[in-house]
Amino acid sequence: MDPRPCRFSAALDAARAAGRRPLITEIKVKSPKEGDLLAGRDPVIVARHMVDAGAACVSVVTEGPHFGGSPELLRAVAAAVPVPILRKDFVTEPAQVRETRALGASCLLLMVAMLEWPRLLELHEEARRCGIETLVEVHDEQELEQALTLDLDLLGINNRDIRQLEMDEGGPSKTLELLRRVPAGVRVVSESAIGSPAQAQALVAAGAAGLLVGTAILRASDVGEAVSRFAMGEVV
Repeated sequence: MDPRPCRFSAALDAARAAGRRPLITEIKVKSPKEGDLLAGRDPVIVARHMVDAGAACVSVVTEGPHFGGSPELLRAVAAAVPVPILRKDFVTEPAQVRETRALGASCLLLMVAMLEWPRLLELHEEARRCGIETLVEVHDEQELEQALTLDLDLLGINNRDIRQLEMDEGGPSKTLELLRRVPAGVRVVSESAIGSPAQAQALVAAGAAGLLVGTAILRASDVGEAVSRFAMGEVV
């Protein structure tokens, strides 16, 4: 399947232009910190509810051992929803980049913390050749300096440390801290540990071009209502 007709970054821009927060929701089966997140629900149906409620894009975690995902999960979600899809995994090989495109994703996560710099460059270039965007993720100032040397599609700031499998107690303050060092014109996605619409609004006001919210929505009793509050609801 080809990537979504609308590019990932363009979908975030369009959401903001339409007066919505640029929300990326997430399909994640489980996490080392939170345990089972789907609680028996069909991930395809959950993804449809998310999009119907106002998600601009959907992230799908395909890593298996720690997060319970798979390439097949990505393929199923991408076939079911009309918005751009982000693949989140520990991608290390060019073949995985090509697989990402074939599965239907429009964007691929590349983590500075998990890749030797020459390999990250290789994967970034392979994504360009495949016609998909990259979300290059950082967590500290040193990683940020490296990432800013790239021709970035999207810069991700993970509020938690992926090297700890996101078991640490991060928060939106990490994005706010690093955003001050990001040049104008670079689209920043704040990832993880965004727990409320008020935090989401503060991040957008500070300049974030995208908000990746996973657990807070998946843990909600009503996923659609939670998405609506994060994307369009009043700040409380």
